[in-house]
Amino acid sequence: MIKSGYFLAPFLALSLSGLAAQSSGNVEIRFSYAKQPGSGSNQFAIWVEDAQGQVIKTIYATRFTAQGGWERRPQSIPQWVKQSGLARMNKAQIDAFTAATPLAGILRYQWDGTDQKRVPVPPGIYQVYVEATLRGENRVVYQAQVEIGGGPVEIQAQARYFGTGEAERNMIGPVTVQYKPRINA
Repeated sequence: MIKSGYFLAPFLALSLSGLAAQSSGNVEIRFSYAKQPGSGSNQFAIWVEDAQGQVIKTIYATRFTAQGGWERRPQSIPQWVKQSGLARMNKAQIDAFTAATPLAGILRYQWDGTDQKRVPVPPGIYQVYVEATLRGENRVVYQAQVEIGGGPVEIQAQARYFGTGEAERNMIGPVTVQYKPRINA
């Protein structure tokens, strides 16, 4: 009995170290969020695209938009809705990244360097997006480029505003994207 334990322990250690080596690091997306009063606002999504502009993974999307609100209110985070292929997703896929609109404060979301199927992405350049509907047609899209497999970095995402509304621009941002490579033992 003891001998089989000796053989099992090295196998488990080898297997666990192999899993750790597959993940190349962690990306944290951080920003302040100030909930806006009234309808037509407080919707946002966070996602990652590869160098070819293909969505690798949606990290988070507000439940209202993701669960059909985009059909009733098409101006709600339209870039993410289109890029993500939301119209072709089933309920289980959508439930994997949706949640209620959070409380105001500093929000932090993590990307573990995997795709939608939890397969580690290869080293390379990826785009991190945060899109928010500020009110009606007014929205913002933050974008930051991050290199998976490179050294640690912290980036301030660049903002592009759409629409003429100024009052709601403090709903979200600034957005910081931080990459920390995994240290393999």
